[in-house]
Amino acid sequence: MDGVDVIRYRYAPAKLESLVNDGGIVANLRRHPWKYLLVPSFVLSQAWHAWDLLRKRDVQAMHAHWLIPQGLICAVLQWLPGAKIPFVVTSHGADLYGLRGSFLQLLKRYVVRRSARTTVVSKAMRAELSRIGADASKVDVEPMGVDLSDRFTPDPRAPRSTHEILFVGRLVEKKGLKHLLDAMPNVLLAQPSAHLTVAGFGPEEAALRAQVEALGLMEKVSFIGAVPQQDLPPLYRRAAVFVAPFVQAPSGDQEGLGLVLVEALGCGCPVVVSDLPVTRDVGLTGDGLLRVVPGDPRALAEGVLKMLGTGARESKVSVDYFNWTGRADAYATKLEAVLPANSDHG
Repeated sequence: MDGVDVIRYRYAPAKLESLVNDGGIVANLRRHPWKYLLVPSFVLSQAWHAWDLLRKRDVQAMHAHWLIPQGLICAVLQWLPGAKIPFVVTSHGADLYGLRGSFLQLLKRYVVRRSARTTVVSKAMRAELSRIGADASKVDVEPMGVDLSDRFTPDPRAPRSTHEILFVGRLVEKKGLKHLLDAMPNVLLAQPSAHLTVAGFGPEEAALRAQVEALGLMEKVSFIGAVPQQDLPPLYRRAAVFVAPFVQAPSGDQEGLGLVLVEALGCGCPVVVSDLPVTRDVGLTGDGLLRVVPGDPRALAEGVLKMLGTGARESKVSVDYFNWTGRADAYATKLEAVLPANSDHG
């Protein structure tokens, strides 16, 4: 990446550095409670390396992704000598929705209060921060972006399937894949040629594969594993419909935005998505986007069949707002606004 230094740090022996792997920190802690033992070294090591960088480099501003722990680290660092650096913090969803409890809510409010500016990726998340008592006047809605110029674009030469259903995402509860699997028998009753392709990996994979076997769908569902970003566009261009069956997990965790929708729509793929506040906040409307009741296999089946019944076609939903260029400019403006008045940032 031009102009970007990636600095990695150790927080445990290499074989034990698995806190953020295979579904993310929140999912890992719930699935493997022993990994709580890794949290102190993960946070302290990250804080130490961040402070070391601040002392050695001419840092003018920080951008922390996630309220906890990165935003909290930036807030605490401001109390240390040579580290009184303004920071912008961005919440992506799991940190806001998945980390619950009065003490964690207190920490989130503290991070927002200490930040120069806080951004969230949807209006629903801004409302959630307000609900827990954070200063909403400091919070802006600024979604992340997608490469809609060179990567996630339509290709008129690529034939679109009339029967392939596509799911892309981590195999965790909030993605809702189990509800789509429950919908597949009804889909197949009306469309026997339908087939579901699952691109992704995560801690729920074994349970989802067992569900496929229990439903007798082994020949109708393919798990193709993790797919690199550069290999996703052909999948979106080929599929008859992309399904994002998001739900709110019992823990409260839910999607912050769901950029897979934008990726699919950018490639012209029709989309069926759960009707949640965050998916309404995205502001996408038009021919080729259908919202259905979340967590309802019957509604999912009806939505998928409606899309399949139209035959191969392209989505007509505009997603230009999410292009990388505009989103990068928006975040650059946020960071420039918090720079010290006498800084030289070109």
